[in-house]
Amino acid sequence: MNTFPYRRIVVVGTTSSGKSTLAERLAQKASLDFIELDALHWEPNWVEALNEVFCERVKKAIASEAWVVAGNYQVVRDMIWQKAEAIIWLDYPFHIVFWRLLKRTIRRAVTREELWNGNRESFWGHLKLWSEESLFHWLFKTYWRRKREYPMLFSFPENAHLKIIHFKYPKETEEWLNDIFPPKDGSQT
Repeated sequence: MNTFPYRRIVVVGTTSSGKSTLAERLAQKASLDFIELDALHWEPNWVEALNEVFCERVKKAIASEAWVVAGNYQVVRDMIWQKAEAIIWLDYPFHIVFWRLLKRTIRRAVTREELWNGNRESFWGHLKLWSEESLFHWLFKTYWRRKREYPMLFSFPENAHLKIIHFKYPKETEEWLNDIFPPKDGSQT
């Protein structure tokens, strides 16, 4: 029987830290709804949803009793964090997330993987490091800011109810997940 104590969890971290992957795995193992903020934010052709539309989608998604949210969108942070019980912060070293981003971008470009609402990533667009559309640009822009910002946000009185689970390496995350949800066959998941 699963003894996982949290029913409303948020997974945060920089781009390519593995937020969506962990949130989806955790949701599946704990029988919780999986909510991917990117899927609620992006319209077809990479058009951003209006803030009002995005907020309404998130409000509806988190109305359920039990969920895992993947994402960092500031416009909905307070709404989500107020209802959450725990936050998992994937705070991995830059070289790890950079390498993950590179591999993921190449894989998605080669496979033409559909992400949300028919959107697909363009490999060449991400190589334009000066462009706001490049995830590499976004990584450089947000990585160090998030390292400063999250501890400050966690310390605010309105977030005192949150259990903060902080992982600095993917191996820590995997060990934690396997401790909570041991593989049925004894192998690592």
